[in-house]
Amino acid sequence: MREMIKMVVVLTVLCLFSGGLLAAIKNKTKERIKLQLLEYVKGPAVRTIFEGASNDPIADRFDLKEGDIVRNFFVGVFEGKPRALAIETFGKGGYGGDVGLMVGIDTKEDKLIGVGVTTHSETPGMGARAETDPSFVTQFKNLSLKEPFKVTQDGGSINALSGATLTSRAVCAAATDASKIYQQLKPQLIEKLKEFEK
Repeated sequence: MREMIKMVVVLTVLCLFSGGLLAAIKNKTKERIKLQLLEYVKGPAVRTIFEGASNDPIADRFDLKEGDIVRNFFVGVFEGKPRALAIETFGKGGYGGDVGLMVGIDTKEDKLIGVGVTTHSETPGMGARAETDPSFVTQFKNLSLKEPFKVTQDGGSINALSGATLTSRAVCAAATDASKIYQQLKPQLIEKLKEFEK
């Protein structure tokens, strides 16, 4: 009995030490992981969308709270004025799960500047082309935010990727979601943009 109690005590001490060590490592690396995610996952999409911007949109960003949700916005400065925002949303219903999409919006014209896929679990060579096929993402350029974005099979103007209609629908859903978020938060977003005027 005494041996059993000794083993339980030793195991408990080891578990507490291991748990504390893991928590400390997680806490210590949290900021670094966030920066890596910004630079290597979201960064390429944001920089592609804001090509020609005179600022670093990864550095010029802000958070805005909407209820319990904190949303991260990236700012694009064109012709000396902060007139573009990018937000990441997720489209449900892709073949491999949710599709992360960075959506750039021209706040002066209320149009899309462009979109870029950030994360996905789609089939390589099929749905994964949503991230790499420039002819697919350029279809979103200069589209008005007034109408939801849909593939042609659903009565919209976006030509779906061949063999990847579900992925294309998920991208359209994410772009539509970003448009709704922007329209709901527009007064606050325009006010926040003024802070980036130089």
